[in-house]
Amino acid sequence: MLEASRLGLAVIATLLVSAADAAPDAYQFVDHSSEVLITKAEALAVWKSQVDDKQRARVRKLYPVGKWGFVSQVEGGFTPDKICVVTARAMMVPRSLGGRLVFSPKESATTFGAQPGATLEQCRSLAAEKLTVAVEALLSSLIAP
Repeated sequence: MLEASRLGLAVIATLLVSAADAAPDAYQFVDHSSEVLITKAEALAVWKSQVDDKQRARVRKLYPVGKWGFVSQVEGGFTPDKICVVTARAMMVPRSLGGRLVFSPKESATTFGAQPGATLEQCRSLAAEKLTVAVEALLSSLIAP
């Protein structure tokens, strides 16, 4: 019986060490963008490209992964005059006890852009650029010196 409890303690200790060594959970990202302007995968790539390791550590320390997440939204399109109009919004929102994101932004940043005579690809490029600027602005407001 004593051997079984020692074995059990050894297994628990191993699991605790493994959990401590594991990489921290990732932030939850949700994108509610117009697929014509930017796909969910492209929006996620923008988020991930904007947070380097040093910034990520500061953001994680100030805003734990289990309590916060991020939402983005890019909308727009073409006016009758063929002007590409884009708005991009990046937000930090709290997570509920169940882990779901709650739409009650703690911080947000919104950018706007327009490009006359743009093709669909140029408009998509403008959308990605504006989301990048919105994410940069949001993150800089979270970890301002």
